[in-house]
Amino acid sequence: MNSTVQGTQSVTRRRKGPWSHAELDKLKRKYGKVSDKALGRDLNRSVESVRRIAKKVFKGDLRTGPWAPKEVYLLKEYWGVAEILVMELVLRRTQGDILRKVKELRGEVRSRPWLAEDLQLLKRHYGTRSSVDLVVILGRPEADIEEKASEFRLAKDKGFQRRRGTGKRVRMPRWTKDDVEKLAQLYPDTPNLDIAHALNRTLKSAVSKAHDLGLKKSSSRLRDMGRENVRLRYQKQSPSYSTDRAPLP
Repeated sequence: MNSTVQGTQSVTRRRKGPWSHAELDKLKRKYGKVSDKALGRDLNRSVESVRRIAKKVFKGDLRTGPWAPKEVYLLKEYWGVAEILVMELVLRRTQGDILRKVKELRGEVRSRPWLAEDLQLLKRHYGTRSSVDLVVILGRPEADIEEKASEFRLAKDKGFQRRRGTGKRVRMPRWTKDDVEKLAQLYPDTPNLDIAHALNRTLKSAVSKAHDLGLKKSSSRLRDMGRENVRLRYQKQSPSYSTDRAPLP
């Protein structure tokens, strides 16, 4: 009897009542980008509660007319991962308006030099978007995207591959003793991309293994990484930086 009571008490109960600011912020950031069930589990709220609050949070007048740069940014963030009904709610645009804008973006696809912020966008989205969707998000031909992804040792996430059941899976060999020793030798002072190339692995695989082993970057490498991040921030603050990457207020 006692074991039954303890087992019942150990079951986590869904949170009820008013939502905190932190919960609302997480809802705004993740709604539509993960399943309602996964978001509810993360927030410890019911799926019904997640959907009900989402409708309140994103409620507003329907937007019409020309798209603001910040709207285009948000469209690209959701395209390829969210259902069209969710995009209608978040963007406050009709399905027809959204699809017309996507068609327009496809018409603007062209090859051009890769900027630092473009590469960040590629790294952030490549694992969870199809190649066709990435063309819309990055505004580049699929061949250019795949070439750059290969250069940066990027691969599709396992979860994405399971959901889609398509796409070429990158199968990595098991880590040998020599691989681990080489990783430990290179990791402190070598850029992660160079390590991935040296080990013939994806960037994610190399970094994940380093974290599992508790490896750390050297102070000099951390300083270099800091300077690289500062340079990127300055680029974003430059008048030439594209404002369509800025989030909606």
